[in-house]
Amino acid sequence: MLAILLVLVFFGPARAETSEVEVAWRLLDYIAVDYAGAVSHGSVSSPSEYAEQKEFAATIAAKLAALPTKPEQQALLTEAGRLQRAIESKAKAEQVAEIARGLATALLAAYPVPLAPSRVPDLARGAALYAQNCASCHGAAGDGHGQDAAKLDTPPIAFTDADRGRQRSVFALYQVITQGLDGTPMPSFDGLPADDRWALAFYAGHFAFPETAATQGERLWKQDEGLRGLIPDLKTFTGMTPASLAGKIGEERADALMAYLRRHPEVLRQPTGSLSLVRGRLAESLAAYRAGDRQRAGELALSAYLDGFEPVEPALAAHDRALMDRIEDAMGEYRAAIQSGGTADALANRAQILDALLGDADAALSPDAASGLSTFLGAATILLREGLEALLIVVAMIAFLRKAERIEAVRYVHAGWAGAITAGLLTWVAATWVIGISGASRELTEGFGSVFAAVVLLSVGIWMHGKAQADQWQHYIREKMAKALSGGSAWFLFGLAFIVVYREVFETILFYAALWSRGNGGAILAGALSACLTLAVIAWAMLRFSRHLPIGKFFTYSSWLMAVLTVVLAGKGIAALQEAGMVSIAPLHSVPRISLVGLFPTIQTVAAQALVIAALAIGFALNRRKVA
Repeated sequence: MLAILLVLVFFGPARAETSEVEVAWRLLDYIAVDYAGAVSHGSVSSPSEYAEQKEFAATIAAKLAALPTKPEQQALLTEAGRLQRAIESKAKAEQVAEIARGLATALLAAYPVPLAPSRVPDLARGAALYAQNCASCHGAAGDGHGQDAAKLDTPPIAFTDADRGRQRSVFALYQVITQGLDGTPMPSFDGLPADDRWALAFYAGHFAFPETAATQGERLWKQDEGLRGLIPDLKTFTGMTPASLAGKIGEERADALMAYLRRHPEVLRQPTGSLSLVRGRLAESLAAYRAGDRQRAGELALSAYLDGFEPVEPALAAHDRALMDRIEDAMGEYRAAIQSGGTADALANRAQILDALLGDADAALSPDAASGLSTFLGAATILLREGLEALLIVVAMIAFLRKAERIEAVRYVHAGWAGAITAGLLTWVAATWVIGISGASRELTEGFGSVFAAVVLLSVGIWMHGKAQADQWQHYIREKMAKALSGGSAWFLFGLAFIVVYREVFETILFYAALWSRGNGGAILAGALSACLTLAVIAWAMLRFSRHLPIGKFFTYSSWLMAVLTVVLAGKGIAALQEAGMVSIAPLHSVPRISLVGLFPTIQTVAAQALVIAALAIGFALNRRKVA
């Protein structure tokens, strides 16, 4: 019973709201397309159709009034009233369609619902589903002359009707497939998985335009970059009607593009990360902010970073780390401006600054800028930077166990870092071929991993500093370490090694995947190999140096190393959680950004590092007082 209540609390209302929005949108789409069949030249041409149009308009108004209160709701209700009056006065079909389309667009902006499939639709699957569920009524060729069509009181839609097809988006077809059509034999296929319904919508939508038009559309798509800019992704395409596209590029070219893209939606696959996606999300965010919806503006700004910019960070960092840092800071300041409730004009100025920076990023990421040398240096630098922190911690753990004459426990540390590398590789395989890893997941993994490691290293650093103040080292080691390194403690060593290494492997693999997608594979491998050799030399030198250190000095140096790494990881962890939207952002312009040491220009990251430094200072002072 408790589980059912939790499902209802967390998912019931949201799903109900989404369903009401979808029904209202479908009815608006229906009015925009079918009103012309009910009224002609100011007179009712079909009384039954006209009655249905008035009924649908009233239903739309009722459903909008029942939605959760938002600042935009009153404007939606005003437009719904305007639509009812236009239908009552038997206004022109063009006017009614314009009002209905505008209201539908505003509705989805205020109460967003999924507008696009989560993956590229499978047209072969769509064809099979159509043959199984639709062909008997709509006809195998989509002409409305299926074997059962004559038995129906309401004739099935002919998908080959180009005039009607130009008024329907793929999203509209998806909605009808999902919910059915009231008062007609068209049933709901809500029982089908969403991916199947999208595949069916794309397949049904292709009938409106012939194969010859698709051939012309393919040529246009491949040759005209401007056209690709009009349809940057699958979401834009599914919500676009051929008629609206025709208003921008002409009917013949619009028909050709629709014919091609409805047959080949795979060309609209959104790459992992996209600067055009960043620009689009920022524009939507600014529009939402101007409309008074700060929450939606903040969500879109966060999406601009996590879904658009964060995935291309690795490639940009390899070419221009300073530019990447400036964009990251600017996007953080943009989100902070939304949180603080500044003016829309001030936010627009920040958006303009970001747009200029994104232009520089476009140039840096162009194929011409990706030289072999820059790729080599980027690959080497990334691995060195990401691997050094983990290496220092793991080597310090191994050196400590050797000093303590607990060689048998070293295998737990080795198992930890080896397991982390294996898990990182499996993560890469899953992210590449099985699932997608969202930007939020990446930042949360890095953020929580860093914070956890910082907390552990804080206690380890203070503990080591305390032992550095003590005497009779050999006695301490022989008498105390047997208890200190029990089985549970050994597994703790495994866990710490796993966490600190997996965090870095996870980040490095994502960086390398982004670099690899841009070519120069040989330079990437050479850079990775050189970084690995450098890290191996550093590890060898650290272990060799620690072996000859007196035990007291070893603990002293190790405690200071742990202290420094704790401060670094605290700053990086909070910064990553800020980027994931878990922690708010308050810019601190007087502080420089030095990501290598975890220093970021925000009050939260600086405060976290200051708190850690204070804790270390208190811990070290107490250690000295105990000795005194």
